[in-house]
Amino acid sequence: MFDGWKFLAGLGIFLFGMFMMEESIKLLAGRSFKTMIRRFTGTRVRGLIAGVVTTAVMQSSSAVSLMVLAFVGAGLMALVNAIAVIMGAMVGTTVTAWIVAVFGFKFKIDSFALPLIGIGGLGLIFLAGSKRYVNISKLLAAFGFLFLGLDFMKTSVEALAAAVDLASLPDQGLWVYVLAGIVLTAIMQSSSATIAVILTTLFSGIIDFRQGAGMVIGANVGTTVTVLLGAIGGIPAKKQAAISSLVFNVGTAVAVLAALPLMFWMVRDVFGLADNPVLGIALFHTQFNIMGVIIFFPLIPALARLLNRLFPERETILTRYILNTTPQVPEAAIEALRKEVLNQLSLSIRYIAARYGLGPRPKAPSAGQYGKGSKPGNALTYADLGRLHAEIFAFYARVQAYELDEQEAVRLEAVIRSSRSTMNATRNFYELLNEVEDIGRDDTPLMLEAFRHFKERLGKLWGVVETVTQPAEGEAATDVLDRFFESVEEADRRFIRSCSSSVAGGIIREQEVTRLLMANRLFTQSCRMLVLSMQTLTKGFDPAIGTVEEDVLS
Repeated sequence: MFDGWKFLAGLGIFLFGMFMMEESIKLLAGRSFKTMIRRFTGTRVRGLIAGVVTTAVMQSSSAVSLMVLAFVGAGLMALVNAIAVIMGAMVGTTVTAWIVAVFGFKFKIDSFALPLIGIGGLGLIFLAGSKRYVNISKLLAAFGFLFLGLDFMKTSVEALAAAVDLASLPDQGLWVYVLAGIVLTAIMQSSSATIAVILTTLFSGIIDFRQGAGMVIGANVGTTVTVLLGAIGGIPAKKQAAISSLVFNVGTAVAVLAALPLMFWMVRDVFGLADNPVLGIALFHTQFNIMGVIIFFPLIPALARLLNRLFPERETILTRYILNTTPQVPEAAIEALRKEVLNQLSLSIRYIAARYGLGPRPKAPSAGQYGKGSKPGNALTYADLGRLHAEIFAFYARVQAYELDEQEAVRLEAVIRSSRSTMNATRNFYELLNEVEDIGRDDTPLMLEAFRHFKERLGKLWGVVETVTQPAEGEAATDVLDRFFESVEEADRRFIRSCSSSVAGGIIREQEVTRLLMANRLFTQSCRMLVLSMQTLTKGFDPAIGTVEEDVLS
């Protein structure tokens, strides 16, 4: 008799194992994978490879696809490369089917599942002092739970398989099994779990190879539900990436359904797996996604253009003061450029503050923002700030083309140095966020205090920038900046003293204090750059001020 509770328990244990595995891998090397996806996706081919590798290791195409949505939304990844990564993720997720098919039904599961759970569980208790070993223990236990859940599902349906005569059941058509695969995956939010259910029922004889193949096709389509949910309410770029996932998976499903006889022939006759339907389904799953890549990879640019037309980005005009200023009148052009850099500074610090959880994400000005009939712009992205910096530099280059007297040339160079320093500081804060968040996740009191300290300092910097870029009646900007610069230096000295006393007292290890000191150094340098930029832009353009970079790095 079919034991429904045992089957559900097995499915729950399997999903719990998948969750633990994904979380432990993220904590062990999650930032490395994020870096790989963000930095090693400069071309479509590299994006495809990055998608395959990261998903094969992380065992979650949904997690990789959601990361891609985040990078596209932040303007860090082009749409064509994002589509390639999503395609690669669908190929990488087939590794799960191979692991389950090879190990889950070839060996006595409890002979290695229980030792893995035992070793992992003991490691969580006895190695609790080391975050790395704790996560390794979680990973071992996760593998154990994965296979234990599979064993529960397998044994629960064996009695049902013995009692059911497949020949007596009516043929409902392949589309029923495709739909079942879609629904199962949409409910469980995991195509890997659906594949495990398919392999279990196939191994037990509840379904045949053809029906299992139909469920695999449905599972691939169902996995797009997670990505589509992640794009709800997002900017057009995120919607474009999510719809590309749907187009790829549905298009591949249609192509595979048309080519099923050929694919069945390859699995059964070419690879000789007619008597091993479990491995046959794993191979079919891989063929399915590779076929999709072969069909759609050359079409990525055309698909990206179509999605750009269907979900157009709202035109954003980031420049506020140089937009309608002619570079032919240097005096007016330099003043407009000075105000534009102050605008750049304000937008940059508000964006960074939002990234650190200190305020709402600012909106990028849309077309008409500074005139009648303006509409709310999209959420400001890091790419927008880079584009604003580029537009400022382009205007600077046009002003240089005209004859300037010595004083005008000095003023112009001071302004563009301030813009460059603002962009450098923004990049530093942006890249430092992962390190600061890692520090905040540590349960050491000093680490938690350092995390609070960084956010507090950033909040004060934000307040000073708002005071300077949006002046009101009250204290002069020069006095505010002079006093704040001294507070930056004092905060730096106080932080170093705290780290020194903690090391001397054995409160923190030397490796951890190195992380803190490096983060503090970059944080302090970025604060200095912004303060010196504001001093340049508010005190006037005195050649004696020197370059911001020289002042900061000396």
